[in-house]
Amino acid sequence: MALDGVEEFLSTCCTTTAAWPHEPAAVDYHATEGRSWRNRLSADGARAGRLPTPGTMPATATAAGEDPDAADASARGTASELVLAFYGRIPVDSLKLDGDRRLFDLLIAWEPDE
Repeated sequence: MALDGVEEFLSTCCTTTAAWPHEPAAVDYHATEGRSWRNRLSADGARAGRLPTPGTMPATATAAGEDPDAADASARGTASELVLAFYGRIPVDSLKLDGDRRLFDLLIAWEPDE
């Protein structure tokens, strides 16, 4: 259920057409149970989607320059821990964070107009 909770939170609470007011970025979330998602942030808003399982990247995406390993920041934990962090029940620092830690602070502080 927690895996579904991660996907639902990212697709409903983290998707908007309100412009991301900072440099474009990609933030990945990895559940230790085996699923991963990417939140793309840009002037067009925020779009979240599931990343393909390693080794299953479509040839068309690779040709288009989509690299599932190229994120500006990532957070890893169990699906339950990810959901708890999304809702502010545990600090994001309790997850394994890689890359630009500042992006998590910016995401937490961001309040889109929509």
